[in-house]
Amino acid sequence: MKKCLQATFFGNVQGVGFRYTAERFARRFPVTGYVKNLPDGRVELVAEGEEASVREFLAAVRGAFKEYIRDVDSKWSETRDEFNSFGIKF
Repeated sequence: MKKCLQATFFGNVQGVGFRYTAERFARRFPVTGYVKNLPDGRVELVAEGEEASVREFLAAVRGAFKEYIRDVDSKWSETRDEFNSFGIKF
């Protein structure tokens, strides 16, 4: 079943290559969406796809940045099918 994940990452997550790594990891999984820096130092990631693929993608990102992430706020919802690819929002 397709799902949409909106995850907000807290910690030292800006200036460490988080967005570019997430974009690169997204190529390994059939997910669409975006990642972007927020003005307060957090990073927002929105990913849509089959739930298992989105979970695997999230696990890969979390694993790569485990020493930088202090907390993650995740919200799941029904997919809106609004993305054609995964990219970085500026």
